[in-house]
Amino acid sequence: MIYLKQMEDAKIFTILMVDDEKDFRDIVSTKLKTLGINVIEAENGQEGLKKLKEVKPDLLLLDVNMPVMNGIETLSTIRKDPELNELKIILLTNYGDPQKEAAWQDERLAREAGAMDYIRKTDDLDTIASQVISVLRGHESPGK
Repeated sequence: MIYLKQMEDAKIFTILMVDDEKDFRDIVSTKLKTLGINVIEAENGQEGLKKLKEVKPDLLLLDVNMPVMNGIETLSTIRKDPELNELKIILLTNYGDPQKEAAWQDERLAREAGAMDYIRKTDDLDTIASQVISVLRGHESPGK
């Protein structure tokens, strides 16, 4: 894996991760921070929208299933906002079967909702980090 700190054109990227599961946020955030990524956290879509206006991140990791305002509602609101509608967004899902044969369920959900990609929350940390780095660098995620 190429760490962002090792890239010649290393820029400090900022990610906003919106997820209601604190343990998941803590684990993923810690992993991404070791790669040189600044991570801001929010626990629901409503809080996430407020932080988006303040932070202007390079990427939004957005959980689908949350209380207060779920990820699909949040994503819809973002896509209607001219200041935010170009934001790179990856959905965090638990819907599709972990077997690759069923990956189309999560991919379809992400594309139809207006996200550029998805990450299964059950993926290992290295896979999650690789997908995030790939999107930050402007590439499609590996294996998709």
